Formats: sequence, C-alpha cells, structure tokens
Amino acid sequence: MMNKLRIGAAAGLVLGLSTLLVGCQDPSPDKASLKYSQDLYDGCVQCHGENGEGNQAVGAPAIAGLQRWYVKRQLRGFKAGYRGWHIEDLAGKRMEPMARALDTDEKVDLVAAYVASLPPTNPAPTLEGGNPDTGKLYFATCVQCHGADARGNLDESGPPLAGASDWYLMTQLQNFKVGARGTHADDVTGAKMRPFSMTLPTEQAMKDVIAYIGTLSE
Repeated sequence: MMNKLRIGAAAGLVLGLSTLLVGCQDPSPDKASLKYSQDLYDGCVQCHGENGEGNQAVGAPAIAGLQRWYVKRQLRGFKAGYRGWHIEDLAGKRMEPMARALDTDEKVDLVAAYVASLPPTNPAPTLEGGNPDTGKLYFATCVQCHGADARGNLDESGPPLAGASDWYLMTQLQNFKVGARGTHADDVTGAKMRPFSMTLPTEQAMKDVIAYIGTLSE
C-alpha cells in the first residue's frame, strides 16, 4: 500500500521535477530522476513517516501535501538557525541537523517538491473540548495571512493550516506565545505571527480556534 502511494506521488512529480531542474548547472542524470528526490526524502521518513503522515510521539507533524514554497522556507529557516534555535523548541532542535543535511538549494527544492506531491493524510483530531463556534470569532484575525479557508496565502507568507495536525498547531501557538518562535532577529515571518498568538489569551481559546480550523479540513 505504501509503495502504491509513493508511486502515485511519483507520477505527479515527473513533470514538476523536470521543470524544476531546468537551468540547474550541469544536472547529472541521477539528480534529474525521481528516485533521487525519494532518496532525499528517506532521511525524513523516520520522523515524518513514509507518506508524510507525521508522528506525534517524536513531535513530527504531518507534512504530506504542504505547499512547496512553505516547505522550502521552513527548511531554509532550520538551516539558517532561526528555527529550532530556542531551548524550549525541542522538536525544532531535532529538525535543524536534518535540514542541514540538505546541503544545496537543489536538494531543498527536491524534497519540498516531493513533500508537496504526497496526498494529504488528514490527521485524526487529538485535542478535546474545543468550541469551533467560538474559534471562528478568534479566526477572524487569522484570515488576512492564512485565508478564509485556512489554505494559506503566499503573498502574506501565511502557511496553510487546514489539514494540519491539531496537536502541532497547539504546540506552535504555545511556542509563539512563550517566544520559542518569532523572536529570533532573522525570523521575519515568525515575528509577524507572534502578536497574533497573543490574542488567544488561554489554552481554551487555542483549542477553540484549532477546532474551527478542523472544520475547514472536512
């Protein structure tokens, strides 16, 4: 079953990867192949899963189907050291050396393209007690950057939220609030997000907005 899913993802990548590699200086045949991008992604499997389904036990979110621009931006952030730098961001610290292993922009592009090609996994909810009706009111401040459908907005550098692991959204909101994200001098987009996290005064408010985001994934 897993091999079938990977083959399906592979079919969608063939044209995209060939386009991506046009203009790269002296691309070798193996780098132009889909197998090369799969081999690069194999370094992600232990935490994020064969199909990008994620693993809460190790703090690895579902990443299947994430937009390529967002995956690239986050990988570059980990490589540059402004993601995963804070002592309280334990999962981020584990991610930093994995991102650094992608030692060229081409490798980052290929992994991001492969992740984007994987069918979304729609993780099962893990949080309880959230009120989506109340959450919709809080979400009004999120629309400009993340979109009314929570599918993201490249122009505002807002990533997609719909379809994300709910526990991961909770973790990141908490990280923004305590300064584990959005406080590094080079984290420009994170700095934009941190004040909005402050509009959610309690853990219940976070659960509420996450519950509403969950309704947009249905």
